[in-house]
Amino acid sequence: MTTRKTQALVIGAGPGGYVAAIRLGQLGIQTLVVDKAALGGTCLNVGCIPSKAMITAAKFADKARHAESMGIKVGSVDVDMPGVIRWKDDVVKKLVGGVGTLLKGHGIEVLNGRATFRGPKTVEVMTEKGPVTVEADHTIIATGSIPLAIPGFVPDGQRIIDSTGALALTSLPNRMVVIGGGYIGLELGTAYAKLGTKVTVLEGTDQLLPGFDPEIAKLIERKLKKLGVEIVLKAKAKGWSEGINGVAVQYEADGGTKTAVCDKVLVTVGRKPYSEGLGLEAAGLTVDAKGFITVDNQMRTQVPGIYCIGDLAGQPMLAHKASREGEVAAEVIAGRPSAMDARTIPAVVFTDPEIATAGIMEHEAKAQGLDVHVGKFPFAALGRALTTQETDGFFKVVLDRKTEEILGVAIVGPNASDLIAEATLAIEMGALFDDLALTIHAHPTLPEGLKEAVLAAKGEAIHALSAPMARA
Repeated sequence: MTTRKTQALVIGAGPGGYVAAIRLGQLGIQTLVVDKAALGGTCLNVGCIPSKAMITAAKFADKARHAESMGIKVGSVDVDMPGVIRWKDDVVKKLVGGVGTLLKGHGIEVLNGRATFRGPKTVEVMTEKGPVTVEADHTIIATGSIPLAIPGFVPDGQRIIDSTGALALTSLPNRMVVIGGGYIGLELGTAYAKLGTKVTVLEGTDQLLPGFDPEIAKLIERKLKKLGVEIVLKAKAKGWSEGINGVAVQYEADGGTKTAVCDKVLVTVGRKPYSEGLGLEAAGLTVDAKGFITVDNQMRTQVPGIYCIGDLAGQPMLAHKASREGEVAAEVIAGRPSAMDARTIPAVVFTDPEIATAGIMEHEAKAQGLDVHVGKFPFAALGRALTTQETDGFFKVVLDRKTEEILGVAIVGPNASDLIAEATLAIEMGALFDDLALTIHAHPTLPEGLKEAVLAAKGEAIHALSAPMARA
């Protein structure tokens, strides 16, 4: 058996692992990266990037169908599904290749194989050529997460698919049942609805996007219905059977058992941290009841020399959170004074319209008994939104009534994924009302809506009527 020694070992090459490796390389730490699959992990290969590519393609198709209202006649819009998949795969290939180039450029060695701990400082990597023993002074675990399955609906790649399968269909299903009305299910469900599939969403709770601002969830529900999506809330999928007309999905709702017929069943009920086969016990590590490894704010586990980042290190399971944790772990290993101390981590949902949040939401502030005032401004009042024919949605700002500090921002509307950056910075820096209210925003642009929402919190919005904020 071959034995390798290195200063740092990174297990997993997703957005947490490869970022950690690059930062280690920048800091002069000898580093080896191990991954059982392609560089980039779930995010680049079968998650964030390919799903957004398909969502973009679907949005183009939908816009083309409605271009006549702007005086542009396109004619019939035909979706070439194999062509969409080829384009999506090309985007992925470019980014994965870019990660490889960056790792190589920083002197990072990559070993393809499955890693298993044999001790706190020893990891066995099973490669195509056989086992390799790696002895490392420091190890960063960045193995990510995998889709959750539900009884009776285990993905088979044919009738029952998960998010990975949904991103590889070379023919467009006529009908699709999506089990789970969270962000993954709604993103992919929206994309397929725009491409031409009849979509039915089964959600077990009393609202889509559980945990999100109920007002946002209602807006998304209305838009989905306009796209022809059927939504069933408080629905519990029970099983399925093969029928003459396709797959018959049985579910409970409204006190009875019902059936939805489709060609594909997409299961998107969440994700779980992935640690199977890692041999954590041999390293002296354990996971909690939810499968997470406990870490401190420097990403250290209970075992000296072992760090954990990303989905396995706890909520929120987001790529950008993993990347920042990767930077922190690398800097700590290099002896830098670094810690994970973010005041807020933004969240984005690529539905139509898009959703983006940072900080405390209105319903959360009320639940916590915080003394706040909320400012709101509609996209329909923005000139730039009107020129793009995307006017659904609003900006919502949560302001501390006494200190006037910006506590949270929710944006639902066009380009919300981009617009949230200013709000995130504002919360991170502890910005007050005046910091945003006195900042001149270019016109005509969408970010003007954030300033107007901030002004609206004190009844000072220029382009919308709003009641003045009562002084504390």
